[in-house]
Amino acid sequence: MPIAFAQLYLCTDARSRQNDFADFVDAAYAGGVDIVQLRDRSLGAAEELRHLAVLAGVAARHGKLWAVNDRADIAAVSGAPVLHLGQQDLPIDGARSLLSPAVQVGLSTHSTDHVDAALRSADLGYFCVGPVWATPTKPGRAAVGLELVRYAARRSRETGDARPWFAIGGVDLETMPQVIDAGATRIVVVRAITEASDPRAAAQTLRAMLPPIAARVTG
Repeated sequence: MPIAFAQLYLCTDARSRQNDFADFVDAAYAGGVDIVQLRDRSLGAAEELRHLAVLAGVAARHGKLWAVNDRADIAAVSGAPVLHLGQQDLPIDGARSLLSPAVQVGLSTHSTDHVDAALRSADLGYFCVGPVWATPTKPGRAAVGLELVRYAARRSRETGDARPWFAIGGVDLETMPQVIDAGATRIVVVRAITEASDPRAAAQTLRAMLPPIAARVTG
C-alpha cells in the first residue's frame, strides 16, 4: 500500500497485558487502519523484533503498512516499510544511511518551524502534527492546538506539497470533526482503538468519518 493513500494510522503497545497482539492488529487492519506502529519502550530489541515479525505477517495479509518507532537499526533489521522519528531521535539523514531507499521515514512536528522544515525535507515520506490535545501517551508534552493543524494544511496548499501529514494527539470520535474542520484528512490514534471493546468496529467508525483524500488535493 503506498503511504500516499494512508489515512488512519494506529500506534499501539505490544498488548502484553491483554496478550492479544496478533488478534488486535488483525482487527484494526480489518476495520480500516492503514498503518500500525509498534511503540512500546518496555520491549528489548529481541522482543520487539518478535512482535514486529507478527505485525509484518498480519499487515501483509491485509496489504497494509507497518512502522517502527524511533529505532532505525530495528527498522533495518526487521525490514520495516515505515520508520517514525521524533524531534529528539536520530537525525533523518543518519536514519536514512541505515535504511533502504524504499523505506518511508516520518517525523513528529510540534511547531510552525518544524512543519516548515518537514516540508523542505526531501528525505521525509510524511510528517505528523501535534499533539493537538494533551495525551497521557506523551506525558509532559504541551498541546499545540488546532492552529498548528490549520497551519500545516495552509502551508501544504501554498507549497503544493502533497506528501501525507497526520494530525496526532487526543484524536478520537469526539475530537475528529475539529481536526477535519482544521484541514486534516489523515489522523493518528491510540486510545480510540486500543481501549475500544471492539477494535475493528472502532476503526470502521473512525475511517468512515475521514474525508476522501481527493477532496484535499483538488479542493
